[in-house]
Order: sequence, then C-alpha cells, then structure tokens
Amino acid sequence: MYDIENIRKDFPILGREVYGHPLVYFDNGATTQKPRCVVEAMTDEYYNVNANVHRGVHFLSQKATELHEAARETVRSFLNARSTSEIVFTRGTTESINLVASCFGEAFMHEGDEVILSEMEHHSNIVSWQLLQARKGIKIRVIPINDDGELMWDEYERLFNAHTRMVSVTHVSNVLGTVNSVRRVVDIAHDHGVPVLVDGAQSTPHFAVDMQAIGADFFAFSGHKIYGPTGIGVLYGKEQWFDRMPPYMGGGEMIQHVTFEHTTFNELPFKFEAGTPDYVASTGLARALDYVSRIGLDRIYAHEQDLTRYALERMGRIPGMRIFGHASEHDAVISFLVGHIHHLDMGTLLDRLGIAVRTGHHCAEPLMHRLGVEGTVRASFGLYNTREEVDVLVDGIERVAKMF
Repeated sequence: MYDIENIRKDFPILGREVYGHPLVYFDNGATTQKPRCVVEAMTDEYYNVNANVHRGVHFLSQKATELHEAARETVRSFLNARSTSEIVFTRGTTESINLVASCFGEAFMHEGDEVILSEMEHHSNIVSWQLLQARKGIKIRVIPINDDGELMWDEYERLFNAHTRMVSVTHVSNVLGTVNSVRRVVDIAHDHGVPVLVDGAQSTPHFAVDMQAIGADFFAFSGHKIYGPTGIGVLYGKEQWFDRMPPYMGGGEMIQHVTFEHTTFNELPFKFEAGTPDYVASTGLARALDYVSRIGLDRIYAHEQDLTRYALERMGRIPGMRIFGHASEHDAVISFLVGHIHHLDMGTLLDRLGIAVRTGHHCAEPLMHRLGVEGTVRASFGLYNTREEVDVLVDGIERVAKMF
C-alpha cells in the first residue's frame, strides 16, 4: 500500500501555510521538497564528519571519503551502471550536459559535424551545443514533434548523415510530460554508429531508469529534482568515452602528477572532478535515492500516474482549458492555459490561494514557439501530492477564471 499520510510527515514544509492557506506544492518539476532523512544526514556529516575527502590521512578525512564514495556506489546501483568509474558527480544536469558538449566536442567534433537534438529540449541541452557551435562550427539538427507532443520518428531517422556525431535528447519533456522512448532513440543512433546523451532530469524522480536497458552512452540527472540537495548531480558515461575525452576543468583531484612542463590526469571518475567536491551533498543525494528506493519507484510511478490521470480528467472539464501535450506515454506534468488569461496572472493568483505552480517558458522557448504560445502554467506532481490537492488546484483555477 502507498502510505501517503506517513510519506507527507517526512516533509515538514508540507505542513506550512502560504497566505493563510495550506501549502499545495505543484512545482516539483523545478525542484522537489526534501525529506527529513536527507537534511538530517547532511547535518550529521557537517557536525560529526566534516573534512575534505581523498587527500587526508587523518580520521575525519577517511570517514568523509568513505561516505562520499559510498554515495557514488549508491548512484551506480540506482542507475544499474557497470562501475563507479562511470559515475561523475557534477553540480546538476546542466553541468553534466555542458561537460559532455565541451569534452566530447573537443575530442570528436570538428567544423561541419552535427548534433541531433529534439524540439522539446530544455535550454541546457540547446545552449550547451550552441556554445560548441560558436567555437568549432558544428551544426545543430532538430527532431520535430507532432501535435500530440511526440517525436516524429521518420524525421529523426532522416537527420542522420556522415557528419552526425551525437544525439542528445530529453527522457521526459519538462513542459509536455512526454516520455520519449529513449531505447528507440539509442537503437536508431547506434545503428548509425552515433552515441547518445539522455537528459534524465525529469525521469529519474518518477520511474526507474536502467543504464543497461536504455543503452545510452551518457545520462544526466540532478539531485534536487529527486528529493535530494541542490548543487549536486550526476553524469553517467560509458568508460569507452570517458577514457578518450579530455578533462572538463583543471585543478586538484583530477591530476596524477603536475610539473610546469606536463600534467598527467587521474583515473576515472576523478579525471572529471576537479577541486573539492560537495561531499556533504553527495551524502544527501545518496540518502534521497535510498528514500525513493525504499518507497519503491514502481509505487511512486503508479501513484503519480493516478494523480495525473485524475488531474487531466478534472481540468479537462474547465471551460476554456487548453492542455499542452497528449502523448500516449505521459508523465506527471501538466502544462495549460485557460482562455485568454495570461499565465503569469493565473500563477500569481493561484499563489495567493497557497498553490505553487510554475509559469513562463520553462526554459524551453523553442518548444513554446512550436506550440504558438509565449508561456504556460505548469503543475508538476511529486510522490507526496494527493488527489485532495488536485481538487484544490482545480477549484483555484475555476475561481481565477471567474475573475476574468
């Protein structure tokens, strides 16, 4: 059974009020709230084990290193990666994608080479490649989407040519909720000898991901979107690529030997982890992954799918409601507009009712252009949300709509 009452007790912030109303938090696509166990684990490490990792022979440094590397093993297991050498800690999905674009691009891409993205990408998976485009003269090709918000597979296959060097796509759209068949994306790309990077920021919090089953060459996600701390994320990469890519940054930890004439780099994954890592946040991330694993990602998925179906059914009855994204595989995100009400007005007035939603272009302006709007209101669900909160949202939307 899914014990929602006890789950909600793990998140103290859900008990607070906003403008005199109980908080209804539907901005999980931007960041999730943190359970007590995550905050307590990080507090305990700061108070009892704090010391820089990897470099010290003293007791605290050894203990901090053990926790940090245990966290790496937790991530490896969570992703079903083959080795901890394939797990690089970053600041989040954005840095992970930038790392691949920079380092892979430096090693393997030249003027005229191409990367394939999709029309539903987050800015982090667009601008990163545009920076490489400016430096090296690569070209960006785009997979179009249909009116339901799904990839157009025939068009995708037609984008490949002798200059294609990388495919980089989102697992789940942060606007449409579309769940892309990344296994199919990978199979088609690999048939052309092209590696694939998957943006997993919006998939890892909602359902199980398996690197062996997906087959992607790179996979990125953020801690703060899966009930962990901010400032910590993960880049999974196959060793065959990491071995051949140059480092992202220079400094301590990523080196073996340094002279003014020459530097040799550390082994994986430390080659890509220059400087002091956020070793306390890695502990918090590990605790968050343990938390969702203990509840069960299959249970979380079933609960959130029920919420999403219920919300779509109730919201669909509101006059003037426009919902964006009707893919057959749809995750726990609903983007909408009501009549001619500006998304900012709707979000601001819902906030006055204690309802937290996201408004704007959601760092996906090219997708907004495809949809023919400048922005939407987005409600995104998490493992602690309830049907009763959906009712509050629907009542709030109806109340705002009457004002206009």
